[in-house]
Amino acid sequence: MVHAQHILIIGTVWPEPNSSAAGSRTMQLIEQFQKINWKVTFACAASDSDFMVNLEDYGIDKVKITLNDSSFDEFIKNLQPDIVLFDRFMIEEQFGWRVAESCPKSVRILDTIDLHCLRLARQQAFKEKRAFSSEDLFSDIAKREIASIYRCDCTLMISTYEMNLLQNHFQIDSRLLHYTPFLLNSISNHQIQVWPSFQERKHFVTIGNFIHEPNWNAVLYLKEEIWPLIRKQLPEVELHVYGAYASSKVNQLHQPKDGFLIKGRADSAQDVMLKAKVCLAPLRFGAGLKGKLIDAMECGTPNVTTTIGAEGMHGKLDWGGKIADETIEFANASVQLYSDEVSWLNAQQNGAKIINQVFDKELHSKVLVDKIKELQITILQHRAKNFIGSILMHHTISGTKYMSKWIEEKNKKP
Repeated sequence: MVHAQHILIIGTVWPEPNSSAAGSRTMQLIEQFQKINWKVTFACAASDSDFMVNLEDYGIDKVKITLNDSSFDEFIKNLQPDIVLFDRFMIEEQFGWRVAESCPKSVRILDTIDLHCLRLARQQAFKEKRAFSSEDLFSDIAKREIASIYRCDCTLMISTYEMNLLQNHFQIDSRLLHYTPFLLNSISNHQIQVWPSFQERKHFVTIGNFIHEPNWNAVLYLKEEIWPLIRKQLPEVELHVYGAYASSKVNQLHQPKDGFLIKGRADSAQDVMLKAKVCLAPLRFGAGLKGKLIDAMECGTPNVTTTIGAEGMHGKLDWGGKIADETIEFANASVQLYSDEVSWLNAQQNGAKIINQVFDKELHSKVLVDKIKELQITILQHRAKNFIGSILMHHTISGTKYMSKWIEEKNKKP
């Protein structure tokens, strides 16, 4: 009888696929693992949230773990998973050495979600009102993130742009990286035919988790600079702003007389997107792939975004809308796309091509599973070629281990 694989996913938070692209990404991976009958356990130290997915409904074992606590060592020794996937590098920092000590044969995989050092470097440059440069990448966050990549057997990269960056700027061996974008169903001709038409749709939409800084900044940019220019040309049109975790400062932007409407959490991003004529995403910093633009293309909703917004999302294919980086250019592109049916239909078709050709679920999931199986067979040779990773794990165990144990002892004191 063939041994059923058991994969442990250690999450930063419990998955919220309706709140963030990261939550959707996690559930996409789980779906593919379960499709080939792998057993999935999801462990997390975060508190439960109101909008987390009910993992038990999907046949996933849900385990609450504790940071800096040896109870995790007992848990993983008993579990003995074949594969451990760390959701973001901070989780690998916390638990990677414990996995390596208790389950040395387990394949260790890091899912970056997005490259944090890139996102934060761009954000810092933006705050300092200067152009981002490659020198900004070499930060303390980058040192931590790159060290985590080396300590793992394989790192999943969601963006070809970020894969190239790691190889060219940080000289990471390509054998340590694996491209796995969003895993999406293809869009059929029937789906395209039943999408609401150009005439049936109205208004602009933007959507995104408000606690994610690039999203919040984009909403402010829309409110203060872009929307007044659009509204001047289209005085009857509204912008509907959706997103999870809207704070009072977000709700203060609600201005019905200006057509700028804060709608809060969307029960279904797809329902919201299908009704809108154009999606706006003027992202001025960030990294990874943008879930709102995926939602838009999956719903046949053309979008206007920036170079950073579209980065790593369309290969050499034409974009599913317009890309503009200057305020006036962005506003004019938005008005033109909203008003011109021919441009709108062409953008819609481009979006469908991107989903079908760049994010093919069947292709990418098969290649990922094959990669994991190959690693299991060649793990000793693979690790021998990654000597830097062995060095970093040695020093992590020597340093982080005892710091963690010190914190554990400190927490025991009354």
